[in-house]
Amino acid sequence: MCSILDSQIYCKILISDLHISYFLAGNSSLCGLAANNFFRRTLNITKAPFISALPMAVIPFLSTAAVYEAFLRRPLFLGDLNCEVCAVVRGGLIGAVVGGLYPFLLALPVNASLAARYSSAPLPGKENLLRFWHRASQPVFKKMSFGILIQVLTGIYLATKHHGIYLKMLQQIKPSRDREELEA
Repeated sequence: MCSILDSQIYCKILISDLHISYFLAGNSSLCGLAANNFFRRTLNITKAPFISALPMAVIPFLSTAAVYEAFLRRPLFLGDLNCEVCAVVRGGLIGAVVGGLYPFLLALPVNASLAARYSSAPLPGKENLLRFWHRASQPVFKKMSFGILIQVLTGIYLATKHHGIYLKMLQQIKPSRDREELEA
Protein backbone atom coordinates (compact mmCIF):
# COMPACT_ATOMS: atom_id res chain seq x y z
CA MET A 1 0.00 0.00 0.00
CA CYS A 2 1.18 3.50 -0.76
CA SER A 3 1.05 6.02 2.00
CA ILE A 4 -0.41 9.51 1.75
CA LEU A 5 3.10 10.94 1.61
CA ASP A 6 3.87 8.83 -1.48
CA SER A 7 0.74 10.06 -3.29
CA GLN A 8 1.64 13.69 -2.46
CA ILE A 9 5.13 13.19 -3.89
CA TYR A 10 3.60 11.56 -6.97
CA CYS A 11 1.28 14.55 -7.49
CA LYS A 12 4.15 17.03 -7.10
CA ILE A 13 6.24 15.12 -9.61
CA LEU A 14 3.43 15.04 -12.17
CA ILE A 15 2.57 18.71 -11.74
CA SER A 16 6.18 19.80 -12.17
CA ASP A 17 6.44 17.46 -15.15
CA LEU A 18 3.51 19.01 -17.00
CA HIS A 19 5.32 22.26 -17.72
CA ILE A 20 8.62 20.78 -18.88
CA SER A 21 7.33 19.81 -22.33
CA TYR A 22 6.08 23.36 -22.95
CA PHE A 23 9.71 24.46 -23.13
CA LEU A 24 10.23 22.35 -26.26
CA ALA A 25 6.96 23.64 -27.68
CA GLY A 26 8.01 27.23 -27.01
CA ASN A 27 11.30 26.64 -28.82
CA SER A 28 9.32 25.17 -31.71
CA SER A 29 7.25 28.32 -31.82
CA LEU A 30 10.42 30.41 -31.94
CA CYS A 31 11.74 28.25 -34.79
CA GLY A 32 8.50 28.87 -36.66
CA LEU A 33 8.78 32.61 -36.19
CA ALA A 34 12.44 32.56 -37.29
CA ALA A 35 11.63 30.52 -40.41
CA ASN A 36 8.79 32.89 -41.20
CA ASN A 37 11.07 35.88 -40.82
CA PHE A 38 13.79 34.36 -43.01
CA PHE A 39 11.32 33.47 -45.77
CA ARG A 40 9.76 36.94 -45.59
CA ARG A 41 13.19 38.51 -46.09
CA THR A 42 14.09 36.12 -48.91
CA LEU A 43 10.83 36.79 -50.76
CA ASN A 44 10.72 40.55 -49.96
CA ILE A 45 7.32 40.34 -48.29
CA THR A 46 6.51 43.51 -46.38
CA LYS A 47 2.74 43.21 -45.99
CA ALA A 48 0.70 41.11 -43.55
CA PRO A 49 3.33 40.42 -40.89
CA PHE A 50 0.79 39.47 -38.22
CA ILE A 51 -1.17 37.19 -40.54
CA SER A 52 1.90 35.11 -41.27
CA ALA A 53 3.40 35.25 -37.77
CA LEU A 54 0.34 34.06 -35.86
CA PRO A 55 0.06 30.59 -37.41
CA MET A 56 3.84 30.21 -37.36
CA ALA A 57 3.84 30.71 -33.60
CA VAL A 58 0.67 28.87 -32.61
CA ILE A 59 0.59 25.79 -34.86
CA PRO A 60 4.15 24.55 -34.10
CA PHE A 61 3.59 25.16 -30.37
CA LEU A 62 0.39 23.14 -30.26
CA SER A 63 1.63 20.35 -32.50
CA THR A 64 4.92 19.94 -30.61
CA ALA A 65 3.17 19.87 -27.25
CA ALA A 66 0.62 17.33 -28.50
CA VAL A 67 3.15 15.05 -30.19
CA TYR A 68 5.50 15.14 -27.20
CA GLU A 69 2.62 14.30 -24.89
CA ALA A 70 1.31 11.48 -27.12
CA PHE A 71 4.57 9.84 -28.14
CA LEU A 72 6.88 10.36 -25.18
CA ARG A 73 5.38 11.58 -21.95
CA ARG A 74 2.18 9.53 -21.84
CA PRO A 75 3.79 6.18 -22.87
CA LEU A 76 6.58 6.80 -20.39
CA PHE A 77 4.29 7.39 -17.43
CA LEU A 78 1.91 4.60 -18.39
CA GLY A 79 4.82 2.17 -18.34
CA ASP A 80 4.78 1.44 -22.08
CA LEU A 81 8.20 3.02 -22.59
CA ASN A 82 10.77 1.78 -20.07
CA CYS A 83 13.97 2.03 -22.10
CA GLU A 84 15.99 5.21 -21.54
CA VAL A 85 17.63 5.02 -24.95
CA CYS A 86 14.23 4.68 -26.64
CA ALA A 87 12.93 7.72 -24.74
CA VAL A 88 16.00 9.77 -25.67
CA VAL A 89 15.72 8.82 -29.35
CA ARG A 90 12.02 9.70 -29.35
CA GLY A 91 12.75 13.02 -27.68
CA GLY A 92 15.45 13.85 -30.21
CA LEU A 93 13.23 12.90 -33.15
CA ILE A 94 10.31 14.90 -31.82
CA GLY A 95 12.61 17.88 -31.36
CA ALA A 96 14.09 17.55 -34.85
CA VAL A 97 11.02 16.69 -36.90
CA VAL A 98 8.13 18.37 -35.12
CA GLY A 99 10.09 21.10 -33.36
CA GLY A 100 12.46 22.11 -36.16
CA LEU A 101 11.62 20.75 -39.61
CA TYR A 102 7.85 21.12 -39.35
CA PRO A 103 7.94 24.89 -38.69
CA PHE A 104 10.38 25.28 -41.59
CA LEU A 105 8.12 23.30 -43.92
CA LEU A 106 5.06 25.16 -42.66
CA ALA A 107 6.64 28.57 -43.32
CA LEU A 108 7.25 27.72 -46.97
CA PRO A 109 3.62 27.58 -48.20
CA VAL A 110 2.53 30.41 -45.89
CA ASN A 111 5.08 32.80 -47.33
CA ALA A 112 4.75 31.43 -50.87
CA SER A 113 1.08 32.30 -50.85
CA LEU A 114 1.84 35.79 -49.51
CA ALA A 115 4.52 36.31 -52.18
CA ALA A 116 2.06 35.29 -54.89
CA ARG A 117 -0.73 37.40 -53.41
CA TYR A 118 1.28 40.61 -53.05
CA SER A 119 3.64 40.00 -56.01
CA SER A 120 6.65 40.78 -53.85
CA ALA A 121 8.98 38.38 -55.63
CA PRO A 122 8.97 37.26 -59.26
CA LEU A 123 7.66 33.71 -59.19
CA PRO A 124 8.59 31.28 -61.96
CA GLY A 125 6.31 29.31 -64.24
CA LYS A 126 5.20 25.78 -63.54
CA GLU A 127 8.20 24.18 -65.24
CA ASN A 128 10.75 25.78 -62.89
CA LEU A 129 8.64 25.90 -59.75
CA LEU A 130 10.34 23.10 -57.85
CA ARG A 131 13.83 24.36 -58.66
CA PHE A 132 12.88 27.90 -57.60
CA TRP A 133 11.54 26.83 -54.17
CA HIS A 134 14.52 24.57 -53.63
CA ARG A 135 16.88 27.47 -54.33
CA ALA A 136 14.82 29.89 -52.23
CA SER A 137 14.65 27.55 -49.24
CA GLN A 138 18.34 26.53 -49.13
CA PRO A 139 19.63 29.70 -47.41
CA VAL A 140 16.69 29.62 -45.01
CA PHE A 141 17.42 26.00 -44.12
CA LYS A 142 21.09 26.80 -43.55
CA LYS A 143 20.09 29.56 -41.15
CA MET A 144 17.56 27.28 -39.45
CA SER A 145 20.00 24.38 -39.01
CA PHE A 146 21.30 25.81 -35.73
CA GLY A 147 17.73 26.13 -34.42
CA ILE A 148 16.98 22.55 -35.46
CA LEU A 149 20.12 21.38 -33.66
CA ILE A 150 19.00 23.24 -30.53
CA GLN A 151 15.61 21.53 -30.83
CA VAL A 152 17.24 18.10 -31.08
CA LEU A 153 19.39 18.76 -28.02
CA THR A 154 16.43 20.17 -26.09
CA GLY A 155 14.32 17.12 -26.98
CA ILE A 156 17.09 14.78 -25.85
CA TYR A 157 17.57 16.68 -22.60
CA LEU A 158 13.84 16.76 -21.82
CA ALA A 159 13.43 13.07 -22.60
CA THR A 160 16.32 12.26 -20.27
CA LYS A 161 14.76 14.46 -17.61
CA HIS A 162 11.36 12.80 -18.04
CA HIS A 163 12.90 9.35 -17.81
CA GLY A 164 14.66 10.40 -14.60
CA ILE A 165 11.36 11.66 -13.19
CA TYR A 166 9.75 8.37 -14.22
CA LEU A 167 12.43 6.39 -12.36
CA LYS A 168 12.15 8.64 -9.30
CA MET A 169 8.39 8.18 -9.34
CA LEU A 170 8.77 4.39 -9.48
CA GLN A 171 11.16 4.45 -6.54
CA GLN A 172 8.85 6.65 -4.46
CA ILE A 173 5.69 4.66 -5.10
CA LYS A 174 7.03 1.13 -4.63
CA PRO A 175 4.70 -0.74 -2.30
CA SER A 176 6.27 -1.55 1.00
CA ARG A 177 6.70 -5.17 1.96
CA ASP A 178 6.66 -4.58 5.66
CA ARG A 179 3.98 -6.87 7.07
CA GLU A 180 2.99 -4.51 9.88
CA GLU A 181 2.48 -1.62 7.45
CA LEU A 182 0.38 -3.79 5.14
CA GLU A 183 -1.91 -4.88 7.96
CA ALA A 184 -2.44 -1.33 9.23
